[in-house]
Amino acid sequence: MRLVLNGKRVQVNVPPLKRLLDVLREDCALTGTKEGCGEGECGACTVLVDGVAVNSCLVPAAQVTGARVTTIEGLGGHHPLQHAFVEHGGAQCGICTPGMIMAAVALGRKPALESIRVGLAGNLCRCTGYSAIYRSIEAAGTKGIHRGDRGDRRVKNTQHVTSENRRRRTIAKKNP
Repeated sequence: MRLVLNGKRVQVNVPPLKRLLDVLREDCALTGTKEGCGEGECGACTVLVDGVAVNSCLVPAAQVTGARVTTIEGLGGHHPLQHAFVEHGGAQCGICTPGMIMAAVALGRKPALESIRVGLAGNLCRCTGYSAIYRSIEAAGTKGIHRGDRGDRRVKNTQHVTSENRRRRTIAKKNP
């Protein structure tokens, strides 16, 4: 299968039904994407596929053939959200942090607090009450978020964010 992974064209030979999460971690050595529940309930494995936040534990590898996939490593460690999570306490134990950041990247520039809450509804954190996470995302917005991938689409409103969260749960059911 061929895809654009973190801005680079790659080809990986994997079974078509292997989970994208496993392809990223095992075959591409990108271990920043974490496995939490393995059932699409926690969001720890969130990555962007063509700019849409998805749970990589639910996506078969065949589903991303020809797609642009962006992981936390694709942000290069210099993204305003990454800095804001450290500076404002949004990162606690670190298990959910990559998924939270990737879901936040999908929200676009300066999302409203309600859009942040809805956009992160599929991402669970057991360490915080979420206020530090929301504060981090808002702080990054004031610094100007630069998208991790030029091919990413922006989420324009809360209704669209809600439909994208539903899409996370159903994307694995699509035929490749």
